[in-house]
Amino acid sequence: MTFDELKQQLQGLDFSDIANWPVFAKVGAVLIVCGVVLGAGFWFDTRGQLEELEAAEKQEAEFKQNFEAKQHKAANLQVYREQMAEMKRSFGTMLRQLPSKTEIAELLVDISQTGLSNGLEFELFKPDVEKPAEFYVELPIKIKVTGNFHEFGSFVSGVAQLPRIVTLHDINIAPAKEGGDLTMELTAKTYRYLEEGAQ
Repeated sequence: MTFDELKQQLQGLDFSDIANWPVFAKVGAVLIVCGVVLGAGFWFDTRGQLEELEAAEKQEAEFKQNFEAKQHKAANLQVYREQMAEMKRSFGTMLRQLPSKTEIAELLVDISQTGLSNGLEFELFKPDVEKPAEFYVELPIKIKVTGNFHEFGSFVSGVAQLPRIVTLHDINIAPAKEGGDLTMELTAKTYRYLEEGAQ
């Protein structure tokens, strides 16, 4: 069958009499209808399912990561509990190093006695206003002393060995106005535990 004959047969097809079409035309029509149905099915149904599948795969990856993170935590739960217990013990030890309200006066005496016992001469020893923080109160103390480097070092070392926590800040050393001594100005800070319910 030539192309011209095929063309004539296709032009002569009667859509109201499909049963009498030649076999190749019936097969072609069936293939076209199947293609249209498949295309429409993909466009209106399968495409949405593929998008849902892609979203579900992303969600699965997130769930997997969360599961692995939680599994890691669960596997190390005993270690975390031991670390928490150790932190509570350390925190309790540090809290015991913070003086209570009644011990502040005694601590101030200890700081000044440490300076005097190391040969320093106090020009200023002035506790400042307390500054409350989350669970403790900070008490700054302005100090100005006269002495030499060795005495300053001994004083700082003595303060560090006090049984309560005292930190030294803003240290400034300069020649004294009279004599060959030096003056040291600093802010010593001590901290006391803020009892539950205290303002």
